Amino acid sequence: MSAPLKAIDGNADLTALMTDLAAKARAAARVLALAPAEQKNRALTAIERAIRSHAPAILAANAEDVAEARAGGMTSAFVDRLTLTQARVDGMADGVATVREIIDPVGAVTESWQRPNGMTIERVRVPLGVIGVIFESRPNVAADAGVLCLKSGNAVILRGGSDSFRSCRAIHECLVQGLREAGLPEAAITLVPTRDRTAVGLMLTGLNGGIDVIVPRGGKSLVARVEAEARVPVFAHLEGVNHIYVDASAKLDMAKSVVLNAKMRRPGVCGAVETLLIDRNAAATKLKPLVELLIDAGCEVRGDDLVQGADARVKPASDEDWNTEYEDAIISAKIVDGLDAAIAHIQNHGSHHTDAIVTEDAAAAQRFLNEVDSAIVLHNASTQFADGGEFGFGAEIGIATGKFHARGPVGAEQLTSFKYRVHGTGQTRP
Repeated sequence: MSAPLKAIDGNADLTALMTDLAAKARAAARVLALAPAEQKNRALTAIERAIRSHAPAILAANAEDVAEARAGGMTSAFVDRLTLTQARVDGMADGVATVREIIDPVGAVTESWQRPNGMTIERVRVPLGVIGVIFESRPNVAADAGVLCLKSGNAVILRGGSDSFRSCRAIHECLVQGLREAGLPEAAITLVPTRDRTAVGLMLTGLNGGIDVIVPRGGKSLVARVEAEARVPVFAHLEGVNHIYVDASAKLDMAKSVVLNAKMRRPGVCGAVETLLIDRNAAATKLKPLVELLIDAGCEVRGDDLVQGADARVKPASDEDWNTEYEDAIISAKIVDGLDAAIAHIQNHGSHHTDAIVTEDAAAAQRFLNEVDSAIVLHNASTQFADGGEFGFGAEIGIATGKFHARGPVGAEQLTSFKYRVHGTGQTRP
């Protein structure tokens, strides 16, 4: 591998450095937009190989980040998001392979029609240009964002969290190696070489037109800052205040399995469930078993009066709890008067990210899927499937919770726009 990327110190001219990075990324984007699918796939093959072969170096760098986070008193959920294992590194490499096999979206004609005057009009997918990705804690985002942007013909500027700085540098080296082996410009995947938070503010300015869109991937405060300060379009990834509604007709064993997985598989991911809603008609048979299951698994339950009555270990829920993304082994729980009340609660307190229903009632499931206004809605499945890899995208650059351009897992196809190609035979407009 090449020499490690050097971090600049606080005395460097950060504005000049960031502007130069963006200019080089812009030049690389023009090359990448025209690169054939075969060349991009060669780069992805080389990246996959590099990640697998350099797993020890990635894990060693990550171990330093994790040790620093623990010494700094970070929560166990935060440390879990930061931590890479051999299995997670293998998962990164597997994701690269999946992205490689996806049909190249660039140049795909999505619609074509002929006008009465004989002109043919085509709508064709094109890259967005240069994408700025600002993320926190999870170092695997560097790989996910890098390869998805590469596949979709976009250059990317990555600004990872200071806590994952070493890990991101090690992963970035693998990405650059793949670009180099395929003869693509190394600036196509750029990592901001500093922990200085001023770099984030500079990216939000658009760097003199060097960045076309910003994707924030992190906590509520980061996303709020990006949306408030960005001078370029933003793919909003808001907090995951996700719900599971257990209907009266739900099978108890299924409800227990789905709820436990949705909360405790990885409590710190954005797809983790944060609020459990239980139909009042199901409370007699399902409330106590679900609450006991969660608490026995190490999850703190905060509930309304009825939920507190099911188990003395339940803590009282405050008004704030219904709006909270815990990112930890904590869940709020409430009894609701049927499907209408559940949908109303989700509408009032949810973040339009991911919500699920557990039910054997097909009509109730259909209503929930139709009426809950979230990017991802599920029937009889864990909310932790809110992941681009699980959707077959190979990876994701984030979960977009807005309604413009992209919604849900943002994969390669969602990182393209379109233009119209018009074919004429000399037509003029009267």
